[in-house]
Amino acid sequence: MTRIQVTVGGNVLFATLDDTTPGQDFAAMLPLEVTLTDYHGIEKVADLPREIDTSGAPASYKPETGDITLYAPWGNLAIFYKPFQESRGLVRLGEFDGPIDALIRDGSIPVRIEATD
Repeated sequence: MTRIQVTVGGNVLFATLDDTTPGQDFAAMLPLEVTLTDYHGIEKVADLPREIDTSGAPASYKPETGDITLYAPWGNLAIFYKPFQESRGLVRLGEFDGPIDALIRDGSIPVRIEATD
């Protein structure tokens, strides 16, 4: 597992990526600067610079609050701040280690994601 930090303004949020092919491939992209935007009032999304290897990932996933995921059909990062129904093409990458309140605000949110190990 890879520990990461997500810097949002003056806040640093810690998370752990899963020890899976998709989680490891996402970790290989770091450090990464993206701009998160709100999607349907349940998640923050951002485009990624390349596709993530989803080998071995289940066909669908039911996200919970704090999950870091990939929506494979669009190739975007999706961080859930509310739980959602099981969705085909959603791949779990990891989860935040604590509250994600700093991400729950209106407008575009620039963030930096980097490994802490």
